[in-house]
Amino acid sequence: MDLWYSKDTAPTFENKKSKSIFHPFTVGKYSGNTLNVYQGCQHRCGYCYATYEWSPEFYDKIYAKYNAPELLEKEIKNWRSGPIKPVMISSATDPYQPAELKYGLTRKCIKVLQKYNIPYYVFTKSTLIFRDLELHKKYRNNCFIVWSITTIDEDVRRNLEPGTPPASVMFKIIENFAKKGIHCSVNIDPIVPLITDSMNNIDGIIANCRKSGVKNIFGAFLRLRFDIWQRMKIVFKLLNKESETSIKYYNKLYNFTEPIRHNRNLSIDKNYEINFLHNLETKVCKNGMRIDFPKLREVGSSENSKFKNIDKNQLTLTKYI
Repeated sequence: MDLWYSKDTAPTFENKKSKSIFHPFTVGKYSGNTLNVYQGCQHRCGYCYATYEWSPEFYDKIYAKYNAPELLEKEIKNWRSGPIKPVMISSATDPYQPAELKYGLTRKCIKVLQKYNIPYYVFTKSTLIFRDLELHKKYRNNCFIVWSITTIDEDVRRNLEPGTPPASVMFKIIENFAKKGIHCSVNIDPIVPLITDSMNNIDGIIANCRKSGVKNIFGAFLRLRFDIWQRMKIVFKLLNKESETSIKYYNKLYNFTEPIRHNRNLSIDKNYEINFLHNLETKVCKNGMRIDFPKLREVGSSENSKFKNIDKNQLTLTKYI
């Protein structure tokens, strides 16, 4: 079986000098900037969208952009396009993956963003972020943390995303952040048909979110691509799913026949998606949370901020919609 991960081999780390670090992005109605200080990821999630032809060593070689903090500050100082919109940390890899223990680049860049009063939100599924609890706490009115949690089933996690920590551990970390007044959200993404879309799994995530002090939950279904589909078929076997039945189910749900062309990105059946997400929304709202990406103005006000580098024209989370 050709696994995309090995329990016996750790990825290698390599320094990389970056020419630019600060990049604009638009996703639906949201726009801002993104910051990726690492290339590659040690979590080895089978569904990862950041792999593919442009990054064949994504799981096995982690590049650390060692000049990221200095480059970020330089690009901020040279910014000439009006207020800087909120920064996503990060869009293509986990900023708190194990490489952060060695390099500390995420922590250094967050200090730069705080220095210039720039709002940010962190996407992670790592427990290493606990190291920076106090750093985020002092900036809690101008940031929020989004944890990506796909399953509470340990057997599923070990086979689907073997480099990630158990959900039970992540929820303990979330609770610590929430108690410090930091806005915490959970993204159930991707929801993987036949693997993480059971009501038992979804209800378990929602219950743990409520208990941990999460304010927002949102989610999306798995999008299929050639390489992701190959890994999903391996996951079926690892989880003792009936492969032929599972494959036919996916063929119907994503409306494709074998093989998936390399240039195709497939979305799940729209009616199936709408019905499932409506059910998710109902459950989330009944538990006193919101089913949406956090509205940035809800995070808090920065009117009492005491940071030295405040530009009166700089956006804060309360100004950005």
